[in-house]
Amino acid sequence: MPIESESSVGSVLSTSNSSEDSTFHLNYDSAPKTKYIFVTGGVMSGLGKGITSASIAKLLQLSGFRVSCMKIDPYLNVDAGTMNPIAHGEVFVTDDGGETDMDIGNYERFLDANLTRHHNLTTGSVYEQVIQEERAGKYLGKCVQIIPHITDAIKFRIKELASAWNAEILVVECGGTVGDIESLPFLESFRQMRLELGAENTLFIHVTLAPVLETVGEQKTKPTQHSVQELRRIGIQPDIIVVRSENKLTKETREKISLFTSVEAKSVISNPNAKSIYQVPQILRSEGIIQTICTKIRLAPREANFDSWEKTANKFINTKDVVKIAIVGKYVALTDSYASVVESLIHAGAELGYSVKVDPVDSADFEVNPESIEKLQDYHGILIPQGFGKRGSEGKILVANYARENAIPYLGLCFGFQLAMVAFARYVLGHVDANSTELNPNTTNPIVDLLPEQKQVKDMGGSMRLGGHDIHIVDGTMASRIYQKTVVRERHRHRYEFNQSYRSEFEKSGMHFSGFSDNGRRTEILEILDHPFYFATQYHPEYVSRPGKPEPSYFNFVKAAVSRKISVLA
Repeated sequence: MPIESESSVGSVLSTSNSSEDSTFHLNYDSAPKTKYIFVTGGVMSGLGKGITSASIAKLLQLSGFRVSCMKIDPYLNVDAGTMNPIAHGEVFVTDDGGETDMDIGNYERFLDANLTRHHNLTTGSVYEQVIQEERAGKYLGKCVQIIPHITDAIKFRIKELASAWNAEILVVECGGTVGDIESLPFLESFRQMRLELGAENTLFIHVTLAPVLETVGEQKTKPTQHSVQELRRIGIQPDIIVVRSENKLTKETREKISLFTSVEAKSVISNPNAKSIYQVPQILRSEGIIQTICTKIRLAPREANFDSWEKTANKFINTKDVVKIAIVGKYVALTDSYASVVESLIHAGAELGYSVKVDPVDSADFEVNPESIEKLQDYHGILIPQGFGKRGSEGKILVANYARENAIPYLGLCFGFQLAMVAFARYVLGHVDANSTELNPNTTNPIVDLLPEQKQVKDMGGSMRLGGHDIHIVDGTMASRIYQKTVVRERHRHRYEFNQSYRSEFEKSGMHFSGFSDNGRRTEILEILDHPFYFATQYHPEYVSRPGKPEPSYFNFVKAAVSRKISVLA
């Protein structure tokens, strides 16, 4: 893994987005010895390893330690960029342009830190590196094997990230479940690191499930027992077991798991369902997990401050009412497809004292039955998120126009930004064939067209306009009132952009453009002023939203939705 220069790394090593926080520079000679916490999962996927890992990291951060997180994904893709969100969940984009697993988003939100592409490690990227080194002659005369060459590459990448980030503790989450063939090289690497670094510098946390069968009514421990047996067969004995369950573990369940897994009872941590994911750090803390971790890896206690996080977390459960938002997209079969979008809406609602009920709506339904669009009147706001391809796009265009005509607060993101302009061109400007050349290459009114630098691109992976760019806000606009800044930094993931030859025609008819990047060459924000809230961005504001610090466009969108709710009730 290439290490950035000191200046470039320093620009992203801040532990917060706040401008008041200073960055620090790399100093390898004085860097402390890193402690590694390896988080594995068993029984089934979707247990919440990512939230558990992020919560543990947050507690350690609040305890005064320099902490970072790494997500390992055993699939052969080099990154998440070419994967369907329905199969894998959303693609989270880092400021440096990495297309990463959605758990990187959880880490950023919990730690309030901007991470990088290097915080997500895949089998594909490891094999790519080793094969390139073999072709370059690094292993001349050797038979390249999983052990030691692949495992050495994995260990190097883990240690290099810890060193680059000057981390006292690195939490490493391994995706999938124990027993998956794909994850074996990573688990073997963890086992080797325990041998090389010692028990005082490595810790194994295993996340499992204690289900309750309705017919029996008791918490079952067999799934956890078998999962730990499989982990031990690989050569890893967990130090701590975090058990997911509907309700808190009973004393009997905890003792039984302890007995059959050789993990002391106080290291069997109960992690029951919570009203909000932001309560999980408090739940784990109440179970004594920080004391247990510090004891096992010999960390001296430090002065901790949990008050600010507790105050923020409580906002998500102490709400006075519910506001309903429709997310109209094409990947609605899996809620995780829009994970950061949903969390950003929840962040905004919590700051306003509201719970946000998010309903996924398939845009293709409106293409089959246009009259069904009237059901959107029941919502306080409409959001069209990112997306690609033709399926469902005509439905999104209908929805963007419906929100405009019916004065329903609207937020468009990336594809939702582009199709809002197509809708405006068709229904206001009268260009009935207006479209994006992504959807109709032969349209005579290409409102949205391919970025010039994309025309020679042939590879699909990692080739879009990606990562953070500075957006310059036009003074006196809705955007300037929303952001209260002249320049904001936001993240991108797109190949197509607004065709600025139409700009004058749009602005004469009531749509205004209030944000630009790349010296004015890229249009980033649109807004309609004679509307309660009609706002769309080419960038993805959801990637920088944090609990307690909602991204301003989301905050103002939900605020407009609350106003609609109040006016409807009145």
